[in-house]
Amino acid sequence: MKTATLPSLRVEPALRDDAESVLQEGETLSSFVETAVREQVALRRQREAFIARGIMSREDARRTGRYHDAVEVVGELRQMLGEAKAKAKSGRRRTA
Repeated sequence: MKTATLPSLRVEPALRDDAESVLQEGETLSSFVETAVREQVALRRQREAFIARGIMSREDARRTGRYHDAVEVVGELRQMLGEAKAKAKSGRRRTA
């Protein structure tokens, strides 16, 4: 596969120093920047998908007239979280 380059980036020396100061062993500044770009691309795609799902949900609610009370939804989510935590905790006890 043929590769491409990203535009060169001019930054203040302090930012470059900060970036270099957090590099892990064997990591280059170029690989650090590439990783950061990949992560931001993924994050923005996830955000776009989240917003699209929200808009679709809103349109579905408008179309059907079915809405869900936020307090009830949060309550259900808290219950689900509590159950998941209890399940995870009981699973840890058995393997220990």
